[in-house]
Formats: sequence, structure tokens, C-alpha cells
Amino acid sequence: MTLGWGGIARLCLANAAIGGMAALPVNLFNRLMTVELALPALLPGVLVALHYAVQLSRPVWGHRSDARGGRTPFILGGTLVVGAGLVLTAWGIAFAPSTQVAIAVWIVAYALIGFGIGAAGTSFLALLATAAPDEKKGAAATFAWLMLIAGAIAASVGAGIALKPYSPERLMMVVPIVAAACFVAALIATWGVERRLGAVPAPQEPTLGPALRATWADPAAKAFTGFVFLSILAFYLSELVLEPFAGHIHGLTPDESTKLSGGKDGAALLGMLMAGAFSTFRLGSLRTWAVTGCVVSAVGLMGLGAGAALVPFTVILGLGNGLFVVGAIGSMMRLAAAQEGATGTRMGVFGAAQAVAAGLAGLIATGTLDVARSFMSDGAAYAAVFGLEAVLFLAAALVAVRILHRPCAPLLQPGE
Repeated sequence: MTLGWGGIARLCLANAAIGGMAALPVNLFNRLMTVELALPALLPGVLVALHYAVQLSRPVWGHRSDARGGRTPFILGGTLVVGAGLVLTAWGIAFAPSTQVAIAVWIVAYALIGFGIGAAGTSFLALLATAAPDEKKGAAATFAWLMLIAGAIAASVGAGIALKPYSPERLMMVVPIVAAACFVAALIATWGVERRLGAVPAPQEPTLGPALRATWADPAAKAFTGFVFLSILAFYLSELVLEPFAGHIHGLTPDESTKLSGGKDGAALLGMLMAGAFSTFRLGSLRTWAVTGCVVSAVGLMGLGAGAALVPFTVILGLGNGLFVVGAIGSMMRLAAAQEGATGTRMGVFGAAQAVAAGLAGLIATGTLDVARSFMSDGAAYAAVFGLEAVLFLAAALVAVRILHRPCAPLLQPGE
């Protein structure tokens, strides 16, 4: 049994919850550590890398949800763990008696955030891949990522408004409210869904090792894993430097830079909607959107690095990111669901590649920024990071042309 559009839309509220929670570490917390606490940019970069590193456990969560025949406990349990990590991080920023204590708390908190996102995100995508009928998988994946961005926008903009004027006490009030709201959304999204769908197909391989080897033996899965790594490395390279860039170079306050990140996510949302609308009338394939998104993102980054107007080129960057997501994630959903009984494991492998790339991106971006600022102006240092990301996006576009060479069916069929 599969879900209709109403059921798919409700289920995707879980991804909005995950997106809202995941936005705070890379946007708000990164800004507060780098600007308000005047800590090196590399510190939040290392913490975010840690939260991605522990997501190497994604294949474990995916296979366990395959083997145990249920995704919901992993989704809800994961969101609870992420919420605990967010509250701990906020406490370390607001009230830790020393930098050493704060760093110790943040290490534990970011590890919790990574484990929670890995468990919840992998299990959600595996559940969506089996819940959506085959002809709607691409559109369901697109809607899921629209909801992810919508959740990030809501959390970023909502937290930015609630934090004005900023104070440690206000931070400790806002963050638990965001975490609780996200858990409630995940609970509403998943309540009773798996009872309607029936049992999860039994895994072809009952243990993790053989299941991973079977996935890696598939040439299509192996090639796509490589594309995921390169493209996500490009996608996340500016994630930890955009808000500090807005503060250091353009003088934006914390609430203003948080809203700028929300605006970038809003542009990404628009890009996804555009790609989905065009695909409804067969005007573009998944490869088209992956390649176009990479190129448009590179244009936005080059504009930011050149010192052009902040908001327009941030919007261009977000728009390109949205187009890219439609092509890349739509392809990922279809490939993960291609082998019955291994959906969770395949999604975990793709997710692990994504996590490694995203974690490396944070380290590369913040490390490059700190080194560059030691011998050049702040503006030139940020330009170096944005230029590197633009080159990686263009390289990912070339890989997409080669790897995604077969035309894919449109995300939506006319009349659906």
C-alpha cells in the first residue's frame, strides 16, 4: 500500500522538523560563536564537522529500520536527541562559566545532533521512498526537500525575530521552544502512517556488512555516491561562512544575518518550485536541474566574492541551490527505491557520503578562512572561499552531465 498526496504532504512535515532543527547549528550557533563570542571560525567548523562525522552511522540506522520493519521510532527518537543537543549548545553559548567548559558541552551536544539527524533523516527518506508510488517518487522527494527548506526558513527567521534584541536569557528561551515545536511536527507527520502502509519488506541481507557490499557492487549506486560527495562538498562550503561574512564585511547584526540565511533558503524554495512546475509539463529532466543548479550557484558565489550587492547574489545562490536539490535528490530517491528490501541501506550509504562531504566542507571553508585572514584582508579571504566553492560547483556540473546521462522521467506527469 502507498500514500496519496495528502498522506505524503503530512509525512513531509517530519522533514520540515528536521530542517528546522538542522538550521540552528550551521546558521545561528555558528554566528554567535564566531561574532558574539569572538571565537575562531574554525571552532564551529570543527563542531559541525563532528556532527557530520557521526552521521557515518546513517547506513546503520537505515539497515536497522529495514531489519526491524519500522521507521517511525527512529524518526521520533532522532528528533528528541537533536532537540537535546540544541538546548545543550544554547546553554554553552549563554551560560558556560568558561570557554573550556563550553567547548566540552558543545562536543557532546553536536555529537547528539549528528546522531539524531542521521537516525531521523535516513529513516524518513526510506519511509518516503516506500510510501510514495513509483510514478510519484520524484515529486515526493521534491516536496520533502521543499518542506526541509521551509522548516529551515521558519526556524531561522522565527528565531531571528524572537531573538531581537539578543541576550543569553532570550536564547535559552527561544531554542527549547523551537526544539519542542519541531518534535510535535514530527509526531503529527508520522502518527499512524506505518500502520496504513503495512510491514516494511524484509531486507535481502539480514546483517549490515553483506548489505553494504551488495549496495557497493551496483555500478549505478557507486557512481551516484561519488556524485553526491562532490556536489554536496560544493553545496555546503559556504554554509558556515555566509553569516560571518554578512557580519564582518557588511556589518549585519545577528538577527539581520539570520534573516539573510532565511532569505537564501527562501530563494532555494523558489528554485525547487520552479523546477517542479517546469517538470510538470516535461520541460526539463532531473539532469537538467542538477546541472543548471550547479552553474547558477557558481554565479551567485562569484558575485559575493567580487563584492557585489549582498542580497541579490545571495538570492541567486539560493535559487541555484534549489534547482540543484531537485535534480540530485530526485535521482537519489529513485535509485534508493530501485532495490526492494534495501531502501534504508542505500539511503544510508548516500547519506553517509553526503555527511562526509558536508563535514569536510565545513572544515575546508572555516580553515581556509582563518588561514587567509592571517595574511590578507577579510574581503579577500571570504572571496577565496567563495571562489573555491564556485569551482567545485562547476566541476559537479560536469560530473552530472556524465553520470546522469540517461534522461529521467519528469517529476510529475501531466494531470497528476
